[in-house]
Amino acid sequence: MKKLVAEFIGTFWLVLGGCGSAVLAAAFPEVGIGLLGVSLAFGLTVVTMAYAIGHISGFHLNPAVTVGLWSGGRFPATEVIPYIVFQVLGAIAGAFVLYLIASGQAGFSLAGGLASNGYGDHSPGSYTMMSGFITEFVMTFMFLIVILGATHKLASPAMAGLAIGLALTLIHLISIPVTNTSVNPARSTGPAIMVGDWAMAQLWLFWLAPLLGALLAGLVYRWLSPDE
Repeated sequence: MKKLVAEFIGTFWLVLGGCGSAVLAAAFPEVGIGLLGVSLAFGLTVVTMAYAIGHISGFHLNPAVTVGLWSGGRFPATEVIPYIVFQVLGAIAGAFVLYLIASGQAGFSLAGGLASNGYGDHSPGSYTMMSGFITEFVMTFMFLIVILGATHKLASPAMAGLAIGLALTLIHLISIPVTNTSVNPARSTGPAIMVGDWAMAQLWLFWLAPLLGALLAGLVYRWLSPDE
């Protein structure tokens, strides 16, 4: 239960910190943090949680990470579903708190998306569903390769959180214009539930593509590393 609560808190922080930076600070007049700031914010949520809860739960914060670690032989199958449930609950809680904060501004509307992920008309750059799927698949694949490598028994354990956080920052720098960057089904689910409508209709892609990318990455890294 302690592991599950840690995953809840970590995913809550990821959504509140990452999506919160996009909703509250990205376009703030004259001093907004922009896409670079949002990318860094997502990375910082992972870095901070790596050192806060890494020793408790492993700081997955992401169903795709849990599935990738399982397929890579690093995580027991019996814990996969409980981890995912608490990650999603944490993401929903984070999105709800973000909504409570954001709705305190005059003129706020959920039509803005609350940092939801999307494709087509709901992609920041109007990218197609196919572009979105490829982006989410490849970015999650590479994210898991970094995670599996950084947490390998032969790697430096003190640097794992930093490497993983920087990888997530880089992923956001590349893919925010395409899908608003998910690589995390829980992160996508929280805001989508708040927004409903199109965000829920497109949510399937942000589960399917990251999970498939993570599953393949786990298998590839398991083959690639002779010490697995």
